[in-house]
Amino acid sequence: MQIFVASVGIAGPGLDGWTASRPILAGTAAHRMAPTSRSIPDILSAAERRRSSQSARLAITAAQEALRAGDLRGDEIATVFASSDGDGDITQEICESLAGPARDVSPTSFHNSVYNAPAGYWSIATGSRLASTSVCAYDVSFAAGLIEAATYATVEHQPVMFIACDLPFPFPLNTIRPVEHSFAAALLVTPTARNASLMRWKISLEPHRAATAFPACLPESLRSNPAARCLPLLALLARNQRATIVLEYSDSSDLVVLCEPGT
Repeated sequence: MQIFVASVGIAGPGLDGWTASRPILAGTAAHRMAPTSRSIPDILSAAERRRSSQSARLAITAAQEALRAGDLRGDEIATVFASSDGDGDITQEICESLAGPARDVSPTSFHNSVYNAPAGYWSIATGSRLASTSVCAYDVSFAAGLIEAATYATVEHQPVMFIACDLPFPFPLNTIRPVEHSFAAALLVTPTARNASLMRWKISLEPHRAATAFPACLPESLRSNPAARCLPLLALLARNQRATIVLEYSDSSDLVVLCEPGT
C-alpha cells in the first residue's frame, strides 16, 4: 500500500507539538525531559472538556494539531484511533468502585471507559459523520492502527486521521503494565500526494527483520509507551530522509515502511 503523510501532531514528554519537536527528532536540538502537557484542546466544547478523560484530551490534542496544519476540515476526514490500554485512570477508578461496598460506578467514568470514547469526542468536536475505527493490539497497537489507516485510505480513496495514544496506569495496575510516560501522535494520511505532503510511505508486511532502533536522541524509557513506537517514523519525517523502517507487528511478520520525501 502507498499513502502520503500530509501533517503531524505530537504530544509527549519534552515533545510539545510538531513544530517544537521536529528539530529534536531530527537531531539538531537537544531533548529535555518534561512532563507531557495536560492542555485541553480548544476544539472541544466546554461541556465536552468537562466530561472527557485525560486520554481523550491527549489524543485530540495531537489530532487537533495535525488537523490545523493540513488543508482539510475535520468533517472531511475518517479516523483510526489506536491504543494499547485505553485510559488507565478510568480503569483504576472503576476497579476501585467495584471493589468497594457500594459498587457504584460513575456514569461519566463508565462512558469514558468505552474504548472508542476518544473517537466519539472527536466526531462531536469536528461534526464528522465519516467512518471511525478504534484498534487495540497491545504493544504493536501503533503498527496495527497504521495498517488500518493505510487500508482505509487505499480502499476508500479517502483521507484518514490516524491517532495513537497511551498513558501510564496508576498504582497498583502499573505493576503489571508499566508505562512510564504519556504520549500521543496523529498523522493525517491521504491516498494521493497533496501540495503540502511531507512524505510518501510504502507499507508492506514482510518476514521478520531486525526492528528499527529507537531514536538515540530520546530516552529509552519512552519505548515503554506503545504509542511512542511510532517515533522512528516521526524521526524520518523530521529529517525528510529516505529510508526503510521496520516495526514489530506479529509472530510471523513485521510492518515494513519505505519512507520517501514528499513532493
